[in-house]
Amino acid sequence: MKRGEPVARVLRILELNESTYYERRKRAAQPDAERVEPVRRGRPVPGYAYNESGEKVCDEQIQEWLLLLLEGEEHVYGYKLLARCIRKQYGVKLNKKKAYRMCKALGILQKKRQRLQTHPRRLPRNHTITASNQLWQMDIKYGYALGQERFFFVLSIIDVFDRVVVGQYRGPVCEAKHAVQTLGIALQQRLQPGEALPIIRTDNGPQFVSKLFQDMCECWEMVHERIPPRTPNMNAYIESFHSILERCLFSNRTFMTLEEAYEALDQFMDFYNNRKMHGSLKNMAPTAFAAWVKTLDDASAFYRSV
Repeated sequence: MKRGEPVARVLRILELNESTYYERRKRAAQPDAERVEPVRRGRPVPGYAYNESGEKVCDEQIQEWLLLLLEGEEHVYGYKLLARCIRKQYGVKLNKKKAYRMCKALGILQKKRQRLQTHPRRLPRNHTITASNQLWQMDIKYGYALGQERFFFVLSIIDVFDRVVVGQYRGPVCEAKHAVQTLGIALQQRLQPGEALPIIRTDNGPQFVSKLFQDMCECWEMVHERIPPRTPNMNAYIESFHSILERCLFSNRTFMTLEEAYEALDQFMDFYNNRKMHGSLKNMAPTAFAAWVKTLDDASAFYRSV
């Protein structure tokens, strides 16, 4: 702004509200004698807490108890567990917010543990896919069994080039071990010995950011890309398949049991992979298209930019 740049443009770049900027300028222009400290908002701190008998216990007494706890075995606790100890041992109704304020005032707050990232996130890059087994996308969808009143999970892996769903898991739970097992089975069934492994692209679901899944990708020397939050378009092929699954199966059928849902899902997957025509695959089914492309000398006309 000192160089003549418009104030509104600079504030927009800095993501700062104009009202905040001008209020600070107004305060800075006031003499020290005229400056008024901002009034603390909210309910004032009472300075006491109640015990189980309804009697008041002053904050100073509670702080003494906190320091006494830290001299014993409870020194490993954070403010939440210290508050629980106060409630259990002294019968004082101390919530975690008040315990946090007291521990902060006493300087006994434990340092926040730093989460170690053994596998930094690898963001997706733009790839030109010219053949099968170069890029797979992986995601999870939910289904519902009305008769048993419970959800089930569907984890699918799709090949971006030929649209074949190369692996699928369905079950009442879906953990990292299920994702690893499904991916491992797909690799065994889909790839020949010595063939290069595909890039696997997922979102940031707990199954995919888990140490187990990322350790296995590193062990297999497989590149694992994770899309940024709120960017499902970067996982468009698997998102499109799951929308087809929802439209053609889940929205048209009411499942009374998990077994009924699994059977219907298996039948649909056999239809999708082996008989369902795709306009982008020359009106062939995914498996037929994959077999037909292998007979061509040059399949560059069917490349995907992902």
